[in-house]
Amino acid sequence: MFKVFVFIPTILITLAGCGSFLPSSGPSATGVNHSSDSNRIKDIQIIELTDGVVQKLILFQKQNFFSETFAERVISTQEIGAGDVIEVSIWEVPPALFGGVLNGQSSGSGAAQMTRLPEQMVSLDGTINIPFAGQIPVAGCSPQQVEANIKQSLRGKANQPQVLIRMVRNNTANVTVVGEVVTSLRMPLTARRERLLDALAAAGGVRQPVNKMTLQLTRGSRVESLPLETIIRDPRQNITLRPDDVVTLLFQPLSFTALGAVVKNEEISFEAQGISLAQALGRIGGLQDSRADAQGVFIFRFESPKLFGKNDDTIATGFGGLIPVIYRVNLKDPASFFLAQHFTMQNRDILYVSNASSSDLQRFLSLLVSVVYPVVHVIDALP
Repeated sequence: MFKVFVFIPTILITLAGCGSFLPSSGPSATGVNHSSDSNRIKDIQIIELTDGVVQKLILFQKQNFFSETFAERVISTQEIGAGDVIEVSIWEVPPALFGGVLNGQSSGSGAAQMTRLPEQMVSLDGTINIPFAGQIPVAGCSPQQVEANIKQSLRGKANQPQVLIRMVRNNTANVTVVGEVVTSLRMPLTARRERLLDALAAAGGVRQPVNKMTLQLTRGSRVESLPLETIIRDPRQNITLRPDDVVTLLFQPLSFTALGAVVKNEEISFEAQGISLAQALGRIGGLQDSRADAQGVFIFRFESPKLFGKNDDTIATGFGGLIPVIYRVNLKDPASFFLAQHFTMQNRDILYVSNASSSDLQRFLSLLVSVVYPVVHVIDALP
């Protein structure tokens, strides 16, 4: 027995020196809290999740709604432009200047006579050619304005002319629809004033689940995006389209990764609409009661320098000018659950839960028993 008591302290000293080598799924809460001292990555920001921080993030991450970004100013889609193909029909009272051709046949001598001119494409200078009237400017005009201009030009030449303009092919007032749609297309706009979802329906709908889709609208030099679900649920975001708009449907499978003392260590996909930290914790099954340190819940993320009031060119990091940030959450505090409902998870976030100190102690004792117990039996068996 004396041999046992002499040998056990030696084992304890050895195991104590190996404490840092105990199995672990990641750093302890203390280790994360000292991440800002890391020599491998500079300027790591560790931020306690408070009401002020959550409110600041909400303002910074606020989506630009289409109804606010793209003003609903009425723009006519019936203006004729260079490249449009139009047809001109002219009615006259006999005797007719244009010969009285009605659908390719001469009309009776007492009836009004109509001449349908060949289809014309509006030239680059925005004009069309009308016999006996010459070049008529039409670009930027409505069909009604062009009718009046031609009628005025024929006054004194044709006998009480009446003019009708028909748009044969609209080549200028179009919207382009591309991306994850059944059929990419250029959709002509009409007087009905088509909206975003009209363009999506014309393209045959989306090829991926609606909750994973983002709709991007390009108008001039401005580009804005919204989750497709937002546009479907909020009619105000289903705005009127304008000529040359580009509607792009993007499939964006967003996800975050859960690691540490949680029920499921895996990558979790979520909807383009976004989810909160509370929802993220629910989707991974919550924390492991036997291992987790409820005060050691962390979200690892790269943030824009603008969040901290800095310009991109003042940040010297190897991450495209982004700042590595660790948000610390204390779930021992009941108020944190309210904050978790408003903290929005971002794509590629890492949600990490550290092990509790008691968990490390339990593993140390288990290791101690697994080593000492067989040694005691061996020593007792010695003569």
